[in-house]
Amino acid sequence: MSDENNMNDYHLLFNNNNDDDDCHCHDHPLILTKVPVVLAEVDVQIHLDALIKFPAPVLEIKDIKKSIKLTQCRLLLPTKKLFVKGFVRKNIQYASPCKNNIDYRKKSISSNLLSLTVDIPFQSVTEIKDFLAKPDIPLVNMRNEFDFLVSKHLPNGCQKNKELQTTDLSQFHQESTQFYNELPYCELISSNIIEWDEAIDRCPLPYHLGEGTFTKMEEKMVVDLIIKVLQKQQVQIFHSKAHEDKHDCDY
Repeated sequence: MSDENNMNDYHLLFNNNNDDDDCHCHDHPLILTKVPVVLAEVDVQIHLDALIKFPAPVLEIKDIKKSIKLTQCRLLLPTKKLFVKGFVRKNIQYASPCKNNIDYRKKSISSNLLSLTVDIPFQSVTEIKDFLAKPDIPLVNMRNEFDFLVSKHLPNGCQKNKELQTTDLSQFHQESTQFYNELPYCELISSNIIEWDEAIDRCPLPYHLGEGTFTKMEEKMVVDLIIKVLQKQQVQIFHSKAHEDKHDCDY
């Protein structure tokens, strides 16, 4: 068959002609592709209570910078449970009085600006109630054993012209099938942290009204995480291409 005949058959199958339009558009068949599909967007709330110890006496907290680090985010299929694990990284800048530089007569305190970085771990299990798209449930691996019938002559002392039909224990036969399923994964979209910090061993400084130092701080936090759960899946998409003509086609 010539190339011209092949092209004619192609147009008969896939052309969608509209006599009312000035141009002719050709719809191509469905295309199978593999792309990340959003399974769910989950709001995970975590409650934390931690004790922070400082290496030097703290006169006052100057600033605290926080960031979320996820170390694990796993959707346990075929359940709807999402396991999340990580830590809050905190960098605390604080003023620490200098030794032998507290002037009681002038009521002045000289301080060094120090910083402390701590990791506060957390973990949570959340159930995904509503999926935006159904996850692909993992296919289960299989192993099946099979045997062959063999015939053997009976040993001496048994009836003549008799055979023993059985399987051969010296042989092992097996068929095994393994599926390499796509593992769902997560993307951290946003985080919101509300914290409350309180010194628990603050001691007042003599001759300084309201001033004091501490080395231990109790911290309570509420962490809200927005996590997107994805999985690579095979999907069908429509692919349309305008006919190479003098005019453009609208879709």
